[in-house]
Amino acid sequence: MGYTDPTPIQLRGIPAVLSGKDIIGSAQTGTGKTAAFALPILTRLGDHNPRHPRVLVLEPTRELAAQVDSAFRDFSQFSNTRSVVLHGGVGYGHQRSELRRGVDIIVATPGRLIDYLDNREISLDGLEILVLDEVDRMLDMGFLPAVKKILQRCPKKRQTLFFSATVPPEIAEIARFALNDPVRIEIGASRTVTTTVSHAIYPVAIGQKFELLEALLERTDFDSVLVFSRTKHGADRIARRLKHANHSVAVLHSNRSQNQRIEALAGFKNGKYEVMVATDIAARGIDVAGISHVINYDVPANPEDYVHRIGRTGRAMAVGDAFTLASPENDDDVRAIERFIGQKIPQLKLEGFHYQPIVMGPPKQPQQRGGGRQGGGHGGGQRSRDHTGGGHSSNRGHGNSGSPSSGHTSGSTPAPRIVAAPQPRRSRLSRGR
Repeated sequence: MGYTDPTPIQLRGIPAVLSGKDIIGSAQTGTGKTAAFALPILTRLGDHNPRHPRVLVLEPTRELAAQVDSAFRDFSQFSNTRSVVLHGGVGYGHQRSELRRGVDIIVATPGRLIDYLDNREISLDGLEILVLDEVDRMLDMGFLPAVKKILQRCPKKRQTLFFSATVPPEIAEIARFALNDPVRIEIGASRTVTTTVSHAIYPVAIGQKFELLEALLERTDFDSVLVFSRTKHGADRIARRLKHANHSVAVLHSNRSQNQRIEALAGFKNGKYEVMVATDIAARGIDVAGISHVINYDVPANPEDYVHRIGRTGRAMAVGDAFTLASPENDDDVRAIERFIGQKIPQLKLEGFHYQPIVMGPPKQPQQRGGGRQGGGHGGGQRSRDHTGGGHSSNRGHGNSGSPSSGHTSGSTPAPRIVAAPQPRRSRLSRGR
């Protein structure tokens, strides 16, 4: 698999899982949590047992479930253990046939698993290990009742593992009845941005956001770019305009069919698409090697989502860049993110880009932010309006070639790397990268 040295979460997590203890494990995104629990679980399982499932891994999204199942299959390719992934968006036929053959490991989303449990097609009586992955995300998505229902079907004598990028206080509600004297493993500060990612904010008038996005893509030497939108409709609009500008683009959000989501993710991984536009379904739902840049077209409403979004680059100790396009309407959200991560984010201007004057609107009325964790998953609500205003720039590419971006910087985060792109621009991916 190419592993040489364990990451910190693997170094501490693997022995703890092997010992049979319950665990609450948290680490920054992209640090190898899946291997931290999958490798020792497979070691403990040994040979295939066709009688009943012995491991259940719960994931909040289809993409994460498929990804974790793929990891188990890769890690166990020279053993005879069997796994199956259960999630919605596809039919039941193949999943049922795999279950009838007998599986050791079930990786599932809560809704589809409950379907099988209610129909008595799965028994968890022989379960030995339960893994709840991305627990904070499951809470955000409203899965707490489903998780409690599943826990009631599991035997009390089992090993339970919580793995998550962040461990908010709400997790204590589940931990009280789900875990037995757990070992706490925390790698790094869960609210910090990984040191391998350079991130910056680009202030811009709201009507020029798409124009600046195009200019950044034009002048950035990238391998692959993940663009985040707050809303599904906004993601579709951004993708259409990027395609019109001759970019190869994939779209990923919850309104896409499962086949469309699979094709988009596969095409982004293999280089068919140089840009993927997504909602926060991708903030924790994908692990694609080589994402060189993340661009927040919309500032996330939830500060935690900022950490998860830009954590899609700079994974596995690689380096990456993250740009956030922010208009004055986003000032409150930017300040909330900076408080959350404990540092100022550098503010830069793209040299040679013809900025329009930023006109301040009327003062915003104070808004109740809710519990601080609502609305961050898929956009929506009054704070989730998406804007793709601005036309195609007639001034693109007039900056000083190869010059770094200039502007005010603060904090210790290094400035993103902006270099000249070849003219006329063609995707590096399409040239056989």
